[in-house]
Amino acid sequence: MTVRPPRRAIKELQAYDGAIPSSDLVMAANESPFTLPEPLLARLESGMRDFAYRCYPDPLATDLRKKLAEQNGVAPENILLGNGGDELLLDTLLAWGGPGRSVLVFPPTFSMYGIYAHTLETQVVKIPRDSGSFALDVDAAAARLSQGDVDLCFVDTPNNPSGTLTREEDIVRLLEASDALIFVDEAYFEFSGVTVLPLLERFDNLVILRTFSKAFSLAGLRLGYALARPEVIATLTKVRMPYSVNAFSQWAGELVVEERSAFEPALRLIRSERERLYSALDALGGVQVWPSQANYLLFRVAEAHEVWRRLLDDDGIYVRDFSSAPGLTDCLRVTVGSPEQNGRFLQALADRMGSGTLLSAHDKRVPDPILSAKEAAHE
Repeated sequence: MTVRPPRRAIKELQAYDGAIPSSDLVMAANESPFTLPEPLLARLESGMRDFAYRCYPDPLATDLRKKLAEQNGVAPENILLGNGGDELLLDTLLAWGGPGRSVLVFPPTFSMYGIYAHTLETQVVKIPRDSGSFALDVDAAAARLSQGDVDLCFVDTPNNPSGTLTREEDIVRLLEASDALIFVDEAYFEFSGVTVLPLLERFDNLVILRTFSKAFSLAGLRLGYALARPEVIATLTKVRMPYSVNAFSQWAGELVVEERSAFEPALRLIRSERERLYSALDALGGVQVWPSQANYLLFRVAEAHEVWRRLLDDDGIYVRDFSSAPGLTDCLRVTVGSPEQNGRFLQALADRMGSGTLLSAHDKRVPDPILSAKEAAHE
C-alpha cells in the first residue's frame, strides 16, 4: 500500500542538507573564523564533568533570559530563546502566517523567510530592493503595508546577502504604516553596531532577532533570541517546541554573556578585515563590491559561477554562489575570515581574474549545493 501524499504546499520543496563541498577553506556560511575565547573555553572545560546532562533543560531558559535582559536593558518577559534564529522565524510564521495570511519580504534577502512562508501556505508579497544599492524601497513598502492585508513583514538589517543597513527612520515608517508585525532580523548586529532596540518601548508590533551563531562562535550549538513586547513573546511561546534549546547551549550562552568583553578583540579584527577585504576587492579590476555592515561582502564578477568553481576546485576555497539567484546575477559572497584566510582568498581571486577566458575548460554549471537546496523552492 502506498503512503498518503503530504501537503501540496511542500511538494516542490527541496530538502536542505547543508552539505559543504570538500574544501580546505570555507568562507561561505558567515561563521566566525575564531574559536571561543580562552576564558570561556576554560570555564566550559571545568564544568563539563559535573554538568546535568541527564536532566531536561529549562523550557524557557530562565537564567539566560535574565542575563540577556540585563545586557539589553529590557525585562526577561521581553525575550524568548530559540534553537537558532531559524526556529524563531518559523515560530513567528506559525503564529502570524498560514493560509489566508500574507508576509512582505524585500528580495534579494535571506531565503528562509520565503521558504518557511511557502511551507505554511502563507502568501508572499515581494517588493524588490534597489538593483544597484540593495536599499529598501520604503515608500513602496509603507504604501503596501497601509493597505492593511499584510500580517507580517521581514526586514533583514544588515541584509543578507548584500550587507545593507536599513535606516531606523525607515523602520519607523513601516511600524507606523499598519498593525502588521514588523520582524527586524539583526543577526549581524554585532558587526554593524546599529540596532532598533530603543523602538521596542514605542511599538507593540516590533520583533527583533539576534543570534549567538555569528559574532559569538556558537553556530554549532544553535542559539538565538527574539526581543519583543511581552504579549508577542507570550504568543510565540504557544507555538514553540518544548525544550527546543538544549541545556548545554543555554549554559554556553550564559557564559558568552558573562564573558562578552572577551569577544571584543576578535570582533574588532573582523570589522577591520572587512574594510581591508572591501578595499582590496574594490581595487581589483573586473570586480564590483558592495559596502557591508556585516561579516561578509557581496561582489560581482564576469562569469561568476566559473570563478566560484575555479576557487573551489583549484584553490580549495568555498564561497557562496548567488550568480543565478534573482537580482544577484554574477554575484558571489565571501565571509570575512582571519587575516591569513582573507589573504589567501584575495590572492586566489586575483589569479582567477587574470587567467583569461574562464569558460574555456568548463561550460557546464555545477550547482552550489546550499544555494540549490535553499533557493530552488523560494524563487
